[in-house]
Amino acid sequence: MDLVNHLEGRLLFAVPKSESLSLSLCPQTLLLPAVESELTSRSRPEGRLNQAALNLLEGADIQFRRENRLDLALVKNLPIALVFLPAADIPTFVGQGRVDLGITGWDQIQEHDAGVRASALQRGVEFTTGGCDMVMDLAFGGCKLQVQVPEKGEYRTGKDLIGKTIGTSFVGLAADYFAKLEAEQDGDTSSPGKRVLKTQIIELSGSVEAACALGVAEGIVDLVESGETMRAAGLKAIDTVVESTAVLIKSQNPSNPETLELIASRIRGVITAQKYVLCQYNIQRAQLAEATKITPGKRAATVTALDDDGWVAVSSMVESKKIALVMDDLSRVGAQDILVLDIHNAR
Repeated sequence: MDLVNHLEGRLLFAVPKSESLSLSLCPQTLLLPAVESELTSRSRPEGRLNQAALNLLEGADIQFRRENRLDLALVKNLPIALVFLPAADIPTFVGQGRVDLGITGWDQIQEHDAGVRASALQRGVEFTTGGCDMVMDLAFGGCKLQVQVPEKGEYRTGKDLIGKTIGTSFVGLAADYFAKLEAEQDGDTSSPGKRVLKTQIIELSGSVEAACALGVAEGIVDLVESGETMRAAGLKAIDTVVESTAVLIKSQNPSNPETLELIASRIRGVITAQKYVLCQYNIQRAQLAEATKITPGKRAATVTALDDDGWVAVSSMVESKKIALVMDDLSRVGAQDILVLDIHNAR
């Protein structure tokens, strides 16, 4: 089947890859990050966005099958097509209004905006925005873009690296960071973006952490998730440029607001379900007030009378990360038959 001829009227959704798409895209697009065969520039250090994004699609009941070697997949139960793109490219497609929705890292959006801002300054035009609006934080893919230096070296702060060579895949953000430091050091109140940098920023497409050991740079600006790769390379972080998680973004002029809101609502429900579990227990009515203080629920706990006089059943949504402590507290106030159930979706 010729997939390209079946894209009209569909939202597109994507997953990252190492090669650029040669495919023309329809104007109504929802994007996800693409899988790469190895860790390359501007990708998540360890837990990449791809699998978490696919899990999100499954939870939102977006049903598709991707054929081998194809970068597009038609969704079976919704007017959506999936397109596989690098996460770093998604803000550009969304920002230019070529696609409606996208999933990428907040760091990628900030880097995109930094590049658009630098381009605007070069052309002498006013910078407004990069064209992307954030719909919601997706609460996965957390990492930090950090300034890193050799652990046993002489550098202690970002200002110590002014005038040095910095290796990074995030050229725009690194330039903005050092421009601000240089402006502070010089007492310059003009726009940092208009400065000629003393610090040399060199772009590296991968293995950024090797730059210091090989003498290419005195410091690097790179993503850190757990910090294991950084420590293994003999590096330490001395400052944080951006804290990032995966986010859902949209074009400022979406072509189909109704479909966009439907998808956003489904994804919002999945994110909510991932944060909570359903706690059910039985308790004597005399202790109900004390118990519901422990499990107030999102709006209120659901209380149902039991056939056993003086007892009630309670159901309440509880944050997953707090459930063990909540169960301890419920036991102390006399709750019995405490059950914890997963929530697959919520609205």
